[in-house]
Amino acid sequence: MIDSDARTAWQLFNLNWLPVASMGALLALGLPLTGLSLEPVAYGITVAIAAVLVVAAYGHRLAKGELADPKLVFSLGTIGQVILTCAIVGPLSYVAGKLNWPLQDDALLAIDRALGLDPEAIARYVNDHPWLADCLARGYGLIKWPLLGIPVVLTLTARHVRLQVFMLAMSLALAVTIAISAVMPAIGTYYGLQLPAAHFPEINTAVYAGQLRDILALRDGSLHELRLFFLSGIVSFPSFHAASAVLYMWALWPVRGIGGIAAALNLLMIAATPAIGAHYLIDVAGGIAVAAASIWVTTFYVQRLGRTAPVSAAPELSPVWQTSLAE
Repeated sequence: MIDSDARTAWQLFNLNWLPVASMGALLALGLPLTGLSLEPVAYGITVAIAAVLVVAAYGHRLAKGELADPKLVFSLGTIGQVILTCAIVGPLSYVAGKLNWPLQDDALLAIDRALGLDPEAIARYVNDHPWLADCLARGYGLIKWPLLGIPVVLTLTARHVRLQVFMLAMSLALAVTIAISAVMPAIGTYYGLQLPAAHFPEINTAVYAGQLRDILALRDGSLHELRLFFLSGIVSFPSFHAASAVLYMWALWPVRGIGGIAAALNLLMIAATPAIGAHYLIDVAGGIAVAAASIWVTTFYVQRLGRTAPVSAAPELSPVWQTSLAE
């Protein structure tokens, strides 16, 4: 199995800096061009935490050489990459939103209805069942913890290449999602339906309210400073909640005792996505498609890398790395 190849995992770990650096460069260029700025304290602390984890991973690898513990290297290093990626893509989505392309709410709502799906009927049903509204609200919030949990679980179970493929696929999915959202911006179903969020009092509409506030503020020029810990998810189509759910399920599926639980929780997150007012049903389909394509592309690349890389391309692994990576 490719998950037992530490050399491939190390190559991918280093390769994963390419999309991170590319998105970081776009953010650095986009901020002054759009007149946006980052609040420095929170951003600096976040980047510093990521840097400490990455330096610890590389430092251990350099200090120990072939005796380095792959679990330590890949868990610390990948968590650092995850934190830095999140710190980049949040503000980058605001830079994309600042391009002010025409809102596509009418078009997305029309697609839902053409497919025989009525967002208002779904919201009304959820609102009429408070227990369901509460369950879906909790499900929608599941996007955060797997970002830190997946590196830990996959390294503990010696699935190091799978972890790096997940990271690469997630970065690719994020880049594609932000690029599409730049030219197809939308605010959400309640906006498209021309209904106030208060129309559905049992549904937690905080996500939609934040999205509505920030998108309109971006478009009228009243939002200038981006505070990292207060950013809302302003991407409607395609839904990265749906994309991340697919990525999480794929990453954890082979892990015995965890894969099935992860699948159930992430299916709940997908079900919650069109119910909170910030996403159309077509957004969910788009997010799933982006994630599936990203997984296919990265998996194909890794398989090709494994077939074409010469054996002499890297030094022989020490027994520590070989035994730690055994499936």
